[in-house]
Amino acid sequence: MNSRTLNILGELKAYLIITFGLLLYTLGWIVFLIPNNMVGGGVTGISAILLYAFNIPVGASFFVINLVLLLIALKVLGKGFGMKTVYAIIIASVFYEVVPPLIPEVFIQEIAISNGKLLCAIFGGVCAGLGIGISFSQGGSTGGTDIVALMIVKYKNISAGRVILLLDIFIIASSLLLPPNQILDANGAVVGVETWGERFATILYGYILIGACSYSVDMFISGSKQSSQIFIFSKKYAELADAITTGTGRGVTLIDGEGWYTKQKSKIVMVVMRKDDLSVLYRLVREIDKDAFLSVGNVSGVYGKGFDQIKK
Repeated sequence: MNSRTLNILGELKAYLIITFGLLLYTLGWIVFLIPNNMVGGGVTGISAILLYAFNIPVGASFFVINLVLLLIALKVLGKGFGMKTVYAIIIASVFYEVVPPLIPEVFIQEIAISNGKLLCAIFGGVCAGLGIGISFSQGGSTGGTDIVALMIVKYKNISAGRVILLLDIFIIASSLLLPPNQILDANGAVVGVETWGERFATILYGYILIGACSYSVDMFISGSKQSSQIFIFSKKYAELADAITTGTGRGVTLIDGEGWYTKQKSKIVMVVMRKDDLSVLYRLVREIDKDAFLSVGNVSGVYGKGFDQIKK
């Protein structure tokens, strides 16, 4: 296959992964959060507030608010990000309208409502956070405050999860400005309104939700970007260095070494790579020198060509 075909297949794969992330994200809200009248962060949190207060469909408000933010992001983050985010916003809006009728009420009752708001806040937050992380990993976004987070992360050394957390704290607290929700009986008749205690409890659950969400985002993104520093001790260092450079595309450094006991001088092969590439490295070492000695360590950050860039 030529390079153009590979690029097309790579883009298709990215869009499929983004679609899966969006499905996971919307399921977190549809299954666990909205049935419990929970207030979360992001544009979906704002849309949920509008649904509870004014009965505005989540899909419609989600699309309109994201459209405004997207116009700003196109200038800051570039057209490539914009195309994937436009796709994400449209697909997520469709999911919010199409998926709920497909989920039986009995399933929602058994999985979400009967298990209590605490567990639903945690499970819903984890689902939403993983969905956001999956979309981020492919250069896309679930829209809303995710767009704002990526614009800030582009220029500042702050995690996306932390930015989202701060924005979401403000959005959830703002729900106190709305009138209290009405409490309905089994026949749909109004029997009362939320007390202030119930409203503060809802906000507390919302903060638990966004904590689980932001933690899941950071764990997924940091996990996918983790790197390792490998030292290889082998008499076939030259052959290993050539194979690693060709097979992984990573640069290799040779370090002068000397065995203290044997007093023999040798070369140490040092390479830094993503953890995803380690399996290729292990295979190359096994094929060339099965007696080689490897030292593999995790590194907290790698900056430069082929890795993350140093930001302000």
